[in-house]
Formats: sequence, C-alpha cells, structure tokens
Amino acid sequence: MAIRLKTRWHRSSRSERNREGSRRAKSREDVAGAVAFNIWRLAKEGFTRMEKEGFKFAEDRQAIDVIGEFCIFMLHIVDRMLFGKVAEEERGPLINAIALHLAQTMEDNQQDLLGAGDYRAAFIDKLNDRLSNYAECGFDAEGPGYDFKRYLGQKVAEVMAASDDKWVVEQVMDIEAPELAGRIWPMVRDTLGVKDAVKEEK
Repeated sequence: MAIRLKTRWHRSSRSERNREGSRRAKSREDVAGAVAFNIWRLAKEGFTRMEKEGFKFAEDRQAIDVIGEFCIFMLHIVDRMLFGKVAEEERGPLINAIALHLAQTMEDNQQDLLGAGDYRAAFIDKLNDRLSNYAECGFDAEGPGYDFKRYLGQKVAEVMAASDDKWVVEQVMDIEAPELAGRIWPMVRDTLGVKDAVKEEK
C-alpha cells in the first residue's frame, strides 16, 4: 500500500503563526527531521510489504531490527547522493542530525515494543558499523550497486535467521532495495533541493 510522504512544507491558513512559520527559512534540524521522518515511513512500508509477501517475523525484535536495517540503508544513500553536491561542512552535520533523529525514533519504538532500555547507543553503534561497510559498495547515477543491495539483503537475512525464510536475500535485493532507493531519490531532490544528484525519471 502506497503511503504519502512529507517532502514539502505547506502553508497553513489556520493562524498567522503558521503562515509566518511557512515563510521562515528551514533550519538544519527542520530538514533533518523531515528526511528522517520519510526514511522511517519508507522503512515501515518495506517491512509491511515483506509481511504481505508471507515473510514471517517471529518476534517484535525482528520487525524493529529489519526496519532499522532499511533506515540505515537509506541514510547511506542520502549521504552518497549529497556527496559532491553539498559542501562538506554542511553534509556531515546534516547526515549526523538525520541519524540522531532516526536513533531517537528507533529507541521510542523499541521501548514501546520491547520495554524500557537504552537502545539508542546500540543503534548508533550498528549504524556506524553498517555505514563503514556501505562506504565500500558501489553507487552511481543509477543508484546502489549489486554489492550495496546484497549487503542489505545479508543483514536482513541475519536478523530473520530464526524464521527459516530462505528467500530473504532475494526479496530484499530484487524488491525492497530497489523500491527504497527509488523512493529516496525524489525525496532527496525535493526536500533537500539537490537537483542533479539523482537520475532523471523517465
């Protein structure tokens, strides 16, 4: 099921405060929050699509960990798309701000699903590990390369190992990774105003 993504801020007629806010230049935190929101929603959509395809998630921890892997995959795509298009002194802090928003969202959901705990640090450690590996993978104007998508497939398969689904890697590489990457392209273009970082849509 398609979801509606937030890629632009719309002016509201509800109050003068809202109208003033819509004219205000968006801060790094505003932009990071919008990007993180979209990444999270797309990751949830990917998880839901896998459920509908019959993939079994044995427990809530599996579900939230798969969503987390999708989030990290997309965050690195955003970083690669901004490379060379945004000044380095801006790109790093922006990616970090998006990552912190995602870490907070992950922790909020993990606490709801799994109970109290400090999940934030563990997610950031995982994110740093994954991003260092994704950095070695191919990425060009067509998006993430074979090794990029396979790495995601392997990590999702590791999360779901106990479910005994044998087609996880294929599902992620053939369906989920291209879908997530394809939806990230216009979001980055529209939300961050990066016009030439993505392939032209046919």
